[in-house]
Amino acid sequence: MSTISIIGSGGMAAAIAGLAAKAGHAVEVTSRTPAKARALAEQVGAGATIGTFGSTPAGDIVILAVPYSAVLGVVKQYGDALAGKLLVDITNPVAPDYTSFVTPQDSFGAQEIAKAAPASAQIIKAFNAQFSHVLAAGSRDGHPLDVFLAGDDAQAKARVSAFIDSLGLRPMDTGPLLMARTLEHLCLLSLGLMTHSIKHTSFAIGVSLLG
Repeated sequence: MSTISIIGSGGMAAAIAGLAAKAGHAVEVTSRTPAKARALAEQVGAGATIGTFGSTPAGDIVILAVPYSAVLGVVKQYGDALAGKLLVDITNPVAPDYTSFVTPQDSFGAQEIAKAAPASAQIIKAFNAQFSHVLAAGSRDGHPLDVFLAGDDAQAKARVSAFIDSLGLRPMDTGPLLMARTLEHLCLLSLGLMTHSIKHTSFAIGVSLLG
């Protein structure tokens, strides 16, 4: 098992931290607000520790579990403290209308994070297509949730895939980081289904393998 550093203290941070601790990983929680990090670490238990915001994370895998509106500022503030780290981008740059994005038209969220991060950091998109309470519940009736991921470095994707698998979830590699744009659109699909068809958030989008 490994050390997983989570930057953020909201619902997705809690979901991933809880699953990681249950799977036997060492978890480090960091937040701009130390009291929130402390509360989440206590909620997670299992020896979860509290990191110092802006300092080098203890884990080689760093989960960016803050809203997209804050993530670029966070990455820039950390600066070289993230050099050589594997950064997992779980954000969705969705506009308030739930039908468009706040990123430049020729770009996407994960690409903007890659621009802001140190050149030696590896960026993997993952965990952006689940609602936090669905993710926190993990597998249902023996069927693991599908976690879609994208990235350019094969070794980094293999590490994130192994981490996802250790949580009792099913990693689904969608290709290079360019595919993160499609995964961000998958969030819009979920929001559209929530608004117009399903009318609640107790669902997950996954793959059914036939035959």
